Amino acid sequence: MRILEWIANDRFVPDFAECIGVLTRKKKPKRVHFAELLIDLEVIGEVTQCFFGETLAPPTPESMPLFLRQYVRFFKRLGYDYCIFVDIPGMGLRFEAKVRKGEDTACLSRGVREWVEESSGVITSWEDFERYPWPRVEVFDFSPYEELSRILPEGMKLLLNACGGIFEVVSETLLGFEGLAFLLYEDRSLVRAVFNRVGEITLAFYRSLIDLDIVGGIFQGDDWGYRSATFLAPRDLEEFVFPWHKKLCDLAHERGKYYFLHSCGNIYQVFDAFLEQVPIDAFHSFQDAILPVTEFGKRYGNRVGILGGVDLDQLIRLPEEDLRQYVRGILKELAPSFGFALGSGNSIANYVPLRQYLVMLDEGLRFWA
Repeated sequence: MRILEWIANDRFVPDFAECIGVLTRKKKPKRVHFAELLIDLEVIGEVTQCFFGETLAPPTPESMPLFLRQYVRFFKRLGYDYCIFVDIPGMGLRFEAKVRKGEDTACLSRGVREWVEESSGVITSWEDFERYPWPRVEVFDFSPYEELSRILPEGMKLLLNACGGIFEVVSETLLGFEGLAFLLYEDRSLVRAVFNRVGEITLAFYRSLIDLDIVGGIFQGDDWGYRSATFLAPRDLEEFVFPWHKKLCDLAHERGKYYFLHSCGNIYQVFDAFLEQVPIDAFHSFQDAILPVTEFGKRYGNRVGILGGVDLDQLIRLPEEDLRQYVRGILKELAPSFGFALGSGNSIANYVPLRQYLVMLDEGLRFWA
């Protein structure tokens, strides 16, 4: 595979400006750019071991400088114009939550997998709200970002990700889905207060970093829906969630940076209204059973950049030649005509076989060759 030669010989020269030019439809693509929101550490560790002969350092305070160098090398050698840190200790906000634990049966297992407890959250009353240990941005240790400013390769940028999304933190971590549903009826003022506190903390985190030269923008995840609809009624999303995304997007644009959004689920009953309020630069998260990325391109490709789109189920299950044909079909539809970057429809989770992931990238390298 050509991608293996690129990894081994360190051929890739990142060019975030070129990538943004393509995504914003201001430049014609000269190559296929790559995009992901989340790549599990188990995948990065496997690549680090197999191709670089090293064990990935843990992201602890003591080993953080080595971890950052290895992490950035992964993104650079595999052909990304940016790197992003999602759910990495010490790199983003941490909201305490109830969790469930179970066996991780992925091919690159981490042993135990955690889920948030979604029924009843840690905040059920105003007393819980006052007692909750809210993250304090003013005491956050930003030294890893100072280290990144020293080591990020020329041409590469950092996309910021503070935490799970505004809606995700409120619904999954703090109130729970059931708790949120009851409180929307019983005490909307408490719901509003929780959304506002999460939004204020998230905005303060981004304000602390957005002016760094290495920062290219914000890539915010926030899953609003499931397979057939949104979790909240459209009016509730517009009241509690969209205004905070507008504030985050405005912050990025005011500083000459970019705002990308990841949102899973069938969100299309609210997507047009959202775009009217929040002029995001690119959108990520696609599932063939909801809206294939090629159909999204026909509907929205002239309004917003398109990130990823290779359905995760197809990425995992298809035989190699079928996967290559599937990826080529997406590239033929989107790469020449729209602002498009190739990647998964969701994330490179630790249950994605490494070879399948590399096959997807390999097709991207071959497309303009």
